[in-house]
Amino acid sequence: MTPFDLSGHQALVTGSTRGIGRSLALGLEQAGAEVLLHGLPCGEDSCPEALREDLCEPGAPERLMAKALEAKPLLDLLVCNAGGFFDVPFSGMDRARWEKTMRLHLEAPYFLIQAFARSLEACGKGGAVVIVGSTNGFLAEADSTAYDTSKGGLVMMTRTLAVALAPLGIRVNSIAPGLVRTPLTSGWMDRDPEKVAEYERKILVGRIGEPSDCAGPCVFLCSPGAGYMTGQTLVVDGGLTITQI
Repeated sequence: MTPFDLSGHQALVTGSTRGIGRSLALGLEQAGAEVLLHGLPCGEDSCPEALREDLCEPGAPERLMAKALEAKPLLDLLVCNAGGFFDVPFSGMDRARWEKTMRLHLEAPYFLIQAFARSLEACGKGGAVVIVGSTNGFLAEADSTAYDTSKGGLVMMTRTLAVALAPLGIRVNSIAPGLVRTPLTSGWMDRDPEKVAEYERKILVGRIGEPSDCAGPCVFLCSPGAGYMTGQTLVVDGGLTITQI
């Protein structure tokens, strides 16, 4: 057995037309997997082949899984990466922003994984799920109450679904990226180089993360090399959360 070889496997990566998700998909492809992309059209979207489904909409997770299984009937790897940031300061938070955050970060992966697990159970085969969370799942950030709450929920979702799906031979793990330069974060980084320098001094490896830094841990968790791991969260933050401020 080659521990990290994914040849013969088929994967769906949500939110994979750019940013971290795109790097995760490329990493899985480089390891040998056939990969389906998913995302919504955007100005810089160069992935016309991606499956389109707005995961904030009712029934979208089930529709997306149906499309994925039609394209890749042997789908046995699922990476739940799609996310966004809709927060405002707590006093100004409204139900629409709160509910959009929870639908995208909690409801969507929960029911997507359910549909995925049902498909594997029906054909009697196992598989692996990787949930992309955040260090915000266990460290709070200012003006990020809904986002932090949702990412904290993903930590427990990883654990409880690992318990629920173990009898089916489906492993569930997650990664928790720290500060990574993506389309979501590059705006403030470009505007505030002093803050970036402050982070770089605190991050033990001395630099802001790149999306590609998350690919290896994801491939590992999907691979036979992690066959004895389930319910775990790998922190991918360059050591940002190791030391006190």
